[in-house]
Amino acid sequence: MSMSDYDEEVAVSFIRNYLPQDLKERFKEDDLYYFLDLLCEFYEQNDYFEEDDEEKEERELIDFIIRQSAEDEIGRFTQEEILLFLRAEAAYTDTLDIEE
Repeated sequence: MSMSDYDEEVAVSFIRNYLPQDLKERFKEDDLYYFLDLLCEFYEQNDYFEEDDEEKEERELIDFIIRQSAEDEIGRFTQEEILLFLRAEAAYTDTLDIEE
């Protein structure tokens, strides 16, 4: 499979089902699409696909999503909330067996 197999609609449905109940209620569907867009924007801007320091990358990505969400007046989210979103998105990506 390739990245072209990544389906945002399926990803959002998967993520919504993966998240704990309190976040299912907190994150609107539009929030999840927005976060996916920010995820792509972050990697396009930072070219981290080859990064060795995954922990640093994750912290920077979380901070980026929190900062952009606040600036764009989407909402204020905690690091833990965004981390759970990222875990859910990674679980979806794992189901695709994407070639890098």
